[in-house]
Amino acid sequence: MTPSDQSIESPKARKRPHLLRIVVAAVIIALIAVVIVHLLRAKKAPRAAPPQVVSVATASTGSMPEILSELGTVTPTATVTVLPQLSGYLTAVGYHEGQDVQKGQFLAQIDPRQYEIDKQQAEATLAKDRAALAQARADLARFTQLNERKSIAEQTFADQQFLVQQDEAAVKVDLANIAQFDLDLAYCHITAPVSGRVGLRLVDPGNYVTASSSPGIVVITTMKPTTVQFTVPQDSLANVLQRMNAGAHLPVTAYSSDNSKEIATGTLYAVSNQMATSTGTVTLRATFPNDDEALFPSEFVNVKLLVDTLQNAVLVPTPAVQSGAPGDYVYLVNANNTVSVHKVTLGPSDGKNTVITSGLVAGNIVVTDGTDRLSDGAKIQAARAAPASGGAAPASGVQGPHKHAREGASGAPAASAQAAS
Repeated sequence: MTPSDQSIESPKARKRPHLLRIVVAAVIIALIAVVIVHLLRAKKAPRAAPPQVVSVATASTGSMPEILSELGTVTPTATVTVLPQLSGYLTAVGYHEGQDVQKGQFLAQIDPRQYEIDKQQAEATLAKDRAALAQARADLARFTQLNERKSIAEQTFADQQFLVQQDEAAVKVDLANIAQFDLDLAYCHITAPVSGRVGLRLVDPGNYVTASSSPGIVVITTMKPTTVQFTVPQDSLANVLQRMNAGAHLPVTAYSSDNSKEIATGTLYAVSNQMATSTGTVTLRATFPNDDEALFPSEFVNVKLLVDTLQNAVLVPTPAVQSGAPGDYVYLVNANNTVSVHKVTLGPSDGKNTVITSGLVAGNIVVTDGTDRLSDGAKIQAARAAPASGGAAPASGVQGPHKHAREGASGAPAASAQAAS
């Protein structure tokens, strides 16, 4: 090979390694693209969400008391402030603070001497006027005889008749004055107008009291029987009036202010004749014997009024009832282990169970726990299925046997606990 040939082939030899590197890079890029496409196509489909584990219960039938729980105030049947009816010095007090007194019992004494003197003066005036009346009647008898004989003027006879009438009126005035002084003397001796318990002494002996002076002599409060006054909303008034008009004696139970203890039981006996427009409530009053004096005047108590008892009502545990955009609803368990949002109409509740007036029938299974993780059509796994049960006490629970239906509210067979799980 000549030198001239070597100079011609040398540039070609230098270009071959460069082309080789380009080819290798293209092959590598193609392999990477194939691997990426393969990985994307080989991505697994998303797994279905697992069933939600929830607690369920079976709707049942039973009795449910319809109770109105309100805040009440103990209102005595009588609270009397004993005021003096006249003026004078208080000479004696005949009671002890906090003592129980009977109607007519002596409480206090006002100095009666001035009123006794006034009575004596009135009696003297009465004697004088009676003497004048007797003289006028005697003169009238003589004038009558003379008038029959036409021996005196007719005007003289008529004047004497008027004089007798004036003296008779004066005697009546004197008798009225004496009666007034007798009443004043009775007012000096102050007695209890009602039976009850006296409060703290408001005035001491030696003080000068005046007619109707404040604060009075003492306050007497009737302790037994007593009443409790409370209000109910206007929506509940119709049922109360219906029961009262039917002659029912509605029981009322009073509890302590913290609702921890039952204090007394009584009976509703009066409903106010007007509705409070500012609150939409009406005032009711119940009477209590209060023989043990457990209800203290002006005390705040919690009141439970038993209006009626629903029989054979559909009951579900209260936690099963939800409220939201659809209104009141429950999660109804379907036969395929899914749940559906089911609107219901609520009735009374005792806290543990709630009455469903429409939307469910006995035997339907509803979710009671785990509802915050559910939605319409969600898959569930039931942890347990228990019927709604009630207590035996008529004032705080439901009672009666439970009866299960074979079909749900939508007509589909009700799922059993085993099928739901």
